Amino acid sequence: MSSAKQHITFGVFIPQGWKMELVSIADPVMKWQKTIEVAQLAEKLGYDSIWVYDHFHNVPRPAHETVFECWTVMAAISQLTTRIRLGQMVGCNLYREPSLLAKITSTLDVISGGRLDWGIGAGWYENECRGYGFDFPEPKVRIAMLRECVEIVRSMWTNEETTFDGKHYKMVRGNCDPKPLQKPYPPIWIGGGGEQLTLRVVARYADYSNFGGTPQEFAHKIEILKAHCLAVGRDESEIKKTWSPDVFIRRTEKELKAEGSLSLRGDAFDNWQNANLVGTVEQVSEKVQKYI
Repeated sequence: MSSAKQHITFGVFIPQGWKMELVSIADPVMKWQKTIEVAQLAEKLGYDSIWVYDHFHNVPRPAHETVFECWTVMAAISQLTTRIRLGQMVGCNLYREPSLLAKITSTLDVISGGRLDWGIGAGWYENECRGYGFDFPEPKVRIAMLRECVEIVRSMWTNEETTFDGKHYKMVRGNCDPKPLQKPYPPIWIGGGGEQLTLRVVARYADYSNFGGTPQEFAHKIEILKAHCLAVGRDESEIKKTWSPDVFIRRTEKELKAEGSLSLRGDAFDNWQNANLVGTVEQVSEKVQKYI
């Protein structure tokens, strides 16, 4: 969900398997059909965007259950929809070289007719990184790598050739053709709410921010982001603010309490409800207003 001057857009995550949401379907082909079904239904219902995660195995630990790969899903769904925007919440910079990301994203923007929202983050899932053979450096290194990645991708999207001599990435006369359809380039979403490092990168490079939490926590992050924008000389209002909560709605509070907490992190029901859209229709509608 994103807001700008009281205008709200709504997106929805399509089933991908990361949160075990496809576990009740045995056949991987039928799991994929469910992914298609939800994506097309979201477009039919008028949602503005659909989203996938960039993960390879289930959370909170590998369960040997299907997880469809992010960019493969994006490419396929781009050919099965016509209007809805396509985003990743968010891509993990540790999994692909920035030059490859530039090529992947520009290709997707072209084949989708200019519907890409590029989501990128520093990476956080150490278990997954180790399991797939990726290095997992300390936070300040991951953030520095993220910063260089965004600079490289943005340069390759807009320049004929890119030469980059950074601490973590180096390239000479790299090109990216075709260029994205969206000009000057697709919107850049940077996920994460780390107050000292991540939000400073958001302030410098992002078109959209994304962080979670209660309304009070969300407002606090915005204040921190404002301070970083001031430090880098950017107007904070240029960055659209987004929130991606769990959504769980029932007709009555009794029905909600009977279900209990569905938090994958094991949060108590009240904590889960406070930081997400969990409630009756009336409660959820009221909650949305607190983030605008």
